Amino acid sequence: MASTGTGKGTGQSGARERLVVVGNGMASLRFLERLTEDVPGRYDVVVVGAEPVAAYNRVLLSSLLGGEVDEAACGFRGLDWYESHGIRLITGAPVTAIDRENGLAVVGETHVLPFDKLVLAVGSVPIRLPKPGMELPGVVTFRDFADVAAIREAAVEHAKAIVIGGGLLGLEAAVGLARLGVDTTLLHVMDRLMERQLDHPAAALVRRAMEARGVKVLLKADTARIEGEGKVERLILSDGTVLPADLVVLSVGVRPSVALAQGAGLEIGRGIKVDDRMATSDPRIFALGECAEHRGLVYGLVEPAYEQADVLARTLAGKDAAYPGTALSTSLKVSGLPVFSAGIVDTPETAEAVVLSDTGAGLYRKLLIEDGRLIGAVFVGDIAEQAACKALIRSGEPVGEMRDDLMFGRPAQAPKAPHTLAA
Repeated sequence: MASTGTGKGTGQSGARERLVVVGNGMASLRFLERLTEDVPGRYDVVVVGAEPVAAYNRVLLSSLLGGEVDEAACGFRGLDWYESHGIRLITGAPVTAIDRENGLAVVGETHVLPFDKLVLAVGSVPIRLPKPGMELPGVVTFRDFADVAAIREAAVEHAKAIVIGGGLLGLEAAVGLARLGVDTTLLHVMDRLMERQLDHPAAALVRRAMEARGVKVLLKADTARIEGEGKVERLILSDGTVLPADLVVLSVGVRPSVALAQGAGLEIGRGIKVDDRMATSDPRIFALGECAEHRGLVYGLVEPAYEQADVLARTLAGKDAAYPGTALSTSLKVSGLPVFSAGIVDTPETAEAVVLSDTGAGLYRKLLIEDGRLIGAVFVGDIAEQAACKALIRSGEPVGEMRDDLMFGRPAQAPKAPHTLAA
């Protein structure tokens, strides 16, 4: 267990409310940044992270796996930032229990931290398929630095790797392995990649981009079991197909980490239930990010986590703030191919689909319009109009004359004539 000092303002700690933040991921850091901007020095803050390092950018894990960046490049804030903001950071030590009656967070076996307010930003845990062989050495998940290290250790020359899961993380893991020169196969049980974000034509372009990077893609591929003597040697599909494997990477989704909150008697649904102020069933305890359930929804994306962090920081700064929920959108690069989607993906019978497709150029755009309003958009290859699409979907304003601009791009502004003075 490592700990930074409390930094400036420690002499006032007795007069300040004690705030313990459990979890030091991206959502936690965003909250701390906003809180220290709004009310510097108001709280005596201790942050506890289970991982041995401070918060880092998980979005870069595939680049780290592929050797494009190192761990240092994934970091956000150095230890000096926490110290200079009066934040005590404890790393490599999970909070194991919350004693609500006495206002204590238990770290490890014996260390206790008293709190007046507590924030749970404990994220999620990767799902392991309930299939035989998942416990074999060589079956790993893809969520953190330790996973990347385990994958790189197994990804030796001539190794055969299988990635299970065709969502964003699965694609990133497969691309990272392919960059290492590993023979990589991606399995997905659905009939298209990223089915929650992409329709069939867009997903086909992404598949083509993956295959151009050397990743073999098998769709409608249901894993039956993994076999091997003491380690992974092969994966068997439900249709009997046998795939040799030295490494299997699981990327089949996550579930909110609720064990700590459940042990403390907080109200749990799929995640830790919170209201619009991000408060749990105990008004002294708050939750945000992947572990939180708001209005029946659990978000597993960075944008909602950051919006929740902003709301919670304003709440704890004594300001009026409410989280209304997030209209989900996805903007990313898959194998270097820009991809954007927002709102509804598959065309409902009541909507008009406006489509531009140039398969040769790797370009695809679809707008879904219902009653003159934009309800969904999917772009691949050129996502220049993504901000306008997101704004229209969220506001519900009529598309009107913007329709052509969204589909074909806005016309370039004609250069202004030079201004001259009359003689």
